[in-house]
Amino acid sequence: MSAIIQAFSFNGFQENTYVVSDGRDAVIIDPGCYIKEEQNMLKAYIEENALKVHAILFTHAHIDHILGAQFCFEHFTKNSFLHPLDVPTWEAVERYAAVYGFHAFVAAELPNNTLQDQQKLEFGKLAFQVYFTPGHAPGHVIFYHSDGFVINGDVLFKGSFGRVDLPGGDLQTLKNSIHNILFQLPEDTVVYCGHGPATTIGQEKYTNYILQF
Repeated sequence: MSAIIQAFSFNGFQENTYVVSDGRDAVIIDPGCYIKEEQNMLKAYIEENALKVHAILFTHAHIDHILGAQFCFEHFTKNSFLHPLDVPTWEAVERYAAVYGFHAFVAAELPNNTLQDQQKLEFGKLAFQVYFTPGHAPGHVIFYHSDGFVINGDVLFKGSFGRVDLPGGDLQTLKNSIHNILFQLPEDTVVYCGHGPATTIGQEKYTNYILQF
């Protein structure tokens, strides 16, 4: 069975949280659910489809991508994955959450598994190839699935790309990640972004304005 990708737009940053499944086995990627209604929405989808959540995966640890981490650890699984270079990013969130208005943020323990470049992850019948793609965040990764899609967090957006003005961000590093990794994927690869609509590698390769820098 082909992978099923369900996207949710959560929190004030309109961050895209993804549930990827094969109809039975599932992973949650970048849980951004913050308010109770968002948490219930995610939980209802998991329960109504009788999904077994094997892991919580993080492309990176900026606040909008981990607001729902503790909720997911409590309700689904503590089996979780983050690149070690983004541990400081994760740990910093508790210190600045209130500045962004997230006064009810509950800090979660660090994910209990680390990610590395070229790592293969398997959860039931689901399998992902991990690629290290820094530039937006020091430990940013993407998750590629052989069905022809990639969950790419905040590296590449439709007609745009991830901001580089946050701690650990760097434009040249991000460009290298886009050109040397993402743009090497097949052009018909569907790119599921951390914000906004999906796109394809081909569309961004020929039209994205990052090519002008």
